[in-house]
Amino acid sequence: MIYTIYRRVILLGFLVLLTLTSRSGDKMIFDADIIIYGGTSAGVIAGVRAAKLGKKVILVSPDVHLGGLSSGGLGFTDTGNKQVIGGLARDFYHRVFLHYQQADAWRWQKKEAYGNKGQGTPAIDGEERTMWIFEPHAAEQIMEDLIRENKIAVYRDEWLDRKKGVVKKNGRIISFKTLSGKVFCGRMFIDATYEGDLMAASKVSYHIGREANHVYGEKWNGVQTDIFQHSHHFEKDIDPYKIPGDKTSGLLTGISSESPGVKGKGDTKLQAYCFRMCLTDNPENRIAFPKPDRYDASDYELLARLFQQEWNELFNKFDPVPNRKTDTNNHGPFSTDYIGMNYSYPEASYQERREIIKQHENYQKGLFYFMCTDLRVPAIVRQRLNTWGLAKDEFMENGNWPRQLYIREARRMIGEYVMTENEVLGIKDVPQSIGMGSYALDSHNTQRYVNERGFVQNEGDIGVKAPKPYGISYGSIVPKVAECRNLLVPVCMSSSHIAYGSVRMEPVFMILGESAATAASLAIDDQVDVQSVDFKKLEMILLKQHQRLKL
Repeated sequence: MIYTIYRRVILLGFLVLLTLTSRSGDKMIFDADIIIYGGTSAGVIAGVRAAKLGKKVILVSPDVHLGGLSSGGLGFTDTGNKQVIGGLARDFYHRVFLHYQQADAWRWQKKEAYGNKGQGTPAIDGEERTMWIFEPHAAEQIMEDLIRENKIAVYRDEWLDRKKGVVKKNGRIISFKTLSGKVFCGRMFIDATYEGDLMAASKVSYHIGREANHVYGEKWNGVQTDIFQHSHHFEKDIDPYKIPGDKTSGLLTGISSESPGVKGKGDTKLQAYCFRMCLTDNPENRIAFPKPDRYDASDYELLARLFQQEWNELFNKFDPVPNRKTDTNNHGPFSTDYIGMNYSYPEASYQERREIIKQHENYQKGLFYFMCTDLRVPAIVRQRLNTWGLAKDEFMENGNWPRQLYIREARRMIGEYVMTENEVLGIKDVPQSIGMGSYALDSHNTQRYVNERGFVQNEGDIGVKAPKPYGISYGSIVPKVAECRNLLVPVCMSSSHIAYGSVRMEPVFMILGESAATAASLAIDDQVDVQSVDFKKLEMILLKQHQRLKL
């Protein structure tokens, strides 16, 4: 009752203020039971569940296009054990299945010609009526269908005022304001961004970078200079200097002069980002790889030296999606990951982030332009790569380039419960499961440096298989009660760096988004803080929603 009265007072104050400061007739204040910030897959699914539970919900999205990575190029879904994917997440993949049952979905390829398997991930599961691999535009259309069917109010291109936009009282968020001046008032809030901006602006504790192994009693966190578990490292010795053998000539582009650090120690470095590229070898739907706005062929000298070592794995992650397209991901020691160039991204201003994103775009466009045109690249590689290009019918308003940079990791909340590798690897039981994960502990490279023998090397690439699916604790999506009592964080959840490498999969984000919205609705109904939600009630509701909480 006291909180309700206070919220009305705050709302009245905003109304008076905006009446004096805004143009006549403009609506600048919006009120709902649940306010979701972030148009990612988690944000959309959270909105759908909140609406189905009868709550008034508003989705505030910095992005114009919804779906995050799921509609941004990551169509070759990293799933792990598909049996743990339930609820609305499974419904999304069922809708993908239904989409590709339509004859007109197969414009550039016959349905029968599309294989059912691709590097271990079955595309179509007819018995379960799900499909796990898809084109970007198909995923975006499904996201938009979900929004339309559930009549969810969406405000796009609305960016949180991170400095002074969040209003809190007695440990609760009352409202937040966007840079356009709009104010969103709610009873519960969900931060569904990849960056955790609402969480950070609400003064909730978080971590950036890798924890030392001793912090949570882990093995695979921190610096790992002697671990090479994938083929994303330099297997042969390559000179790191501009003039081979001459240290005074300076290091090649992208190689750090700093020490990589001590094994097992923590740092503030992040696993690399990239764009998941949608490519095609269909001449009718292909445009040539464009030359970037900024291009310097010398930036790729290290790659040229790698080719001289007869490296031949370039096409190993051109994973096939329907209609003769790919989800092309990083692969190898020098690839689409822009290693070491994202450390400042989580805390950067919006303008600084745009600059970092543009640098990643220039790097990646330059990479493919270099491989298509530079004579230092073996002729057979150039010839084959020139049969590929960007898909003409994807991301059409963005020059056919993916809109969403793959933010593999940014801020991570330090909440009521911290997920670690011990839970992922089954060493420790998980209390109050609200969903499941099953993917390996997976971290991309974090830095590129000169090793003790004077050659170039990458560090940070980890891949440790989870022995079985594991639960994800409710406490990992809620802040500490002393910090915020009406916020849930299903994407930048409470997890160590290395555990996040398993959790950070798009199906898991959808699962956690649905569970967050369900918990928020229950907190409203029972008039309690998110930390005080009756878990038995929550568990029963999630099970009725066909969420899978344990095997």
